[in-house]
Amino acid sequence: MTPPRRRRRQTERPSSPRPPEPADGEEPGSLERLYTIAGSADGARAELDLVTLIVARSAPPPTASPEQAAVLRLCAAPLSVAELSAYLRLPFSAMTVLITELIAAEMVQARASITRQALPDRSLLEAVMHGLQRL
Repeated sequence: MTPPRRRRRQTERPSSPRPPEPADGEEPGSLERLYTIAGSADGARAELDLVTLIVARSAPPPTASPEQAAVLRLCAAPLSVAELSAYLRLPFSAMTVLITELIAAEMVQARASITRQALPDRSLLEAVMHGLQRL
């Protein structure tokens, strides 16, 4: 006796939502640029690296945009630009514009990361450690 054959259920795929109709004067398919989040007119940016640490100087004011308020809340403790970009799900280029605006308003402070060259030589640290152990 052969087992009964099972038929797969056919699931209906939901139709994809239609894109919104373009407003007057807009081309179809044009998207809003990411730099409009910060509203920077001149496009100037601070010299930021992925590992530059950002620290908030104050709490978010009531006039801050949602993105600015989120950066200020997250930066109560130092966070790198890469971490902020990941937490807020914004590309690095948009984060640099947003952080540049916050730096200009003196709401955050950018700290350079510790570079490998600025650290003391390992042999010097070992000599200090051995000297302290002899005490």
